[in-house]
Amino acid sequence: MISSRMKNLHPYVPGEQPKDRAYIKLNANENPYPPSPKVVDAVVNAVKNHPEKLGLYPDPDSNELKKAIAKMLNETGGVLCRASVNGESVSPFESDKIPFEVTPEMIYCGNGSDEVLSFVFYAFFDGDRELVLPEHTYSFYPVYAGFYEIPLDKIPLNSDWTLNVPKMLSDANEKNTSIIFANPNAPTGLGLTRNQVREMILKAPKDRVFVVDEAYVDFGGESCIPLINEFKNLVIVRTFSKSLCGAGQRLGYLVSNPELVKNVTTVKNSLNHFPIDFVAQTAGIAACSDSKYYVDCAKKVVREREDFIKFLRERNWFVIDSQTNFIFIKKDGVPAEETYKAIKQAGILVRHFSTPGIEDFLRITIGTKEQMEALKSVMDKI
Repeated sequence: MISSRMKNLHPYVPGEQPKDRAYIKLNANENPYPPSPKVVDAVVNAVKNHPEKLGLYPDPDSNELKKAIAKMLNETGGVLCRASVNGESVSPFESDKIPFEVTPEMIYCGNGSDEVLSFVFYAFFDGDRELVLPEHTYSFYPVYAGFYEIPLDKIPLNSDWTLNVPKMLSDANEKNTSIIFANPNAPTGLGLTRNQVREMILKAPKDRVFVVDEAYVDFGGESCIPLINEFKNLVIVRTFSKSLCGAGQRLGYLVSNPELVKNVTTVKNSLNHFPIDFVAQTAGIAACSDSKYYVDCAKKVVREREDFIKFLRERNWFVIDSQTNFIFIKKDGVPAEETYKAIKQAGILVRHFSTPGIEDFLRITIGTKEQMEALKSVMDKI
């Protein structure tokens, strides 16, 4: 009764959701801080003062949201943790400044970056050639590849957990195919510099889309948005779920040249031409109007991350350097699965992957200072 395609699906497994008790939740790379008060006010006022809009279809192209995202990117340079706040104004770190104006025509919005990625897979990757990606990266990529019947060429990471760029490029050129990876990468937390990505694109196939997933870049990576005018085949995917404290809003977007944006929009309009609801658009616009708040949140996450890394290394844990809102750790002689269980027993959820090659690691999301102090207390007993 079911299709052969259905039989070959291997669904994504999200971070564990608490059911039996109230846990400190550090297993899903969510932001520990609530959205800006401006978001709450905007949503409440919109629903209260314009309830009729809940009964009407929303703007199918999210035009006001695109304008708001473009303004935010131009204002911050696309990396919140390094942006400066001066009174009510925000300015990018010098090296993060975008050398052109990001316009709404360069942006596509969707229901979280996962939906955006789905449309990217459909629009740009073919089933007759293998897509090049790291062996260990965002685990939804293989799910979409299976869904759209796109074969994969998974490139093992280097021994230091960095991307094997030469191998990725050689395979991509041999097969004349696309490349996709998260930068900074997940679950390792390491990222390539903008110049390293630029060198990759220069050596990659020119007639194939090159996708960089910047879900975590606001916590210390280098955004590749400044490269978009130079490379017409570059697609950058981003999300509100991490640095904009909006995992519950389900908002994501991509930044690229307008022609590729039109291609993804065509895919959207062939599936659901009203993708983002009125409330989510309202929340997203309000979030983009308060960069100052989110710069502060990103800086707090980075401070807690560096403090926790120092704490763990002093106790002989191996911790990969991180440019994200999580860390990836292991310790010789301490089984990761048993450690995960011990931490859970103490009321804190972290993430353990059974995937071969990374089964000895735990991935820990950075929480508030109070949450991280609670975890330190547990870790000291392990």
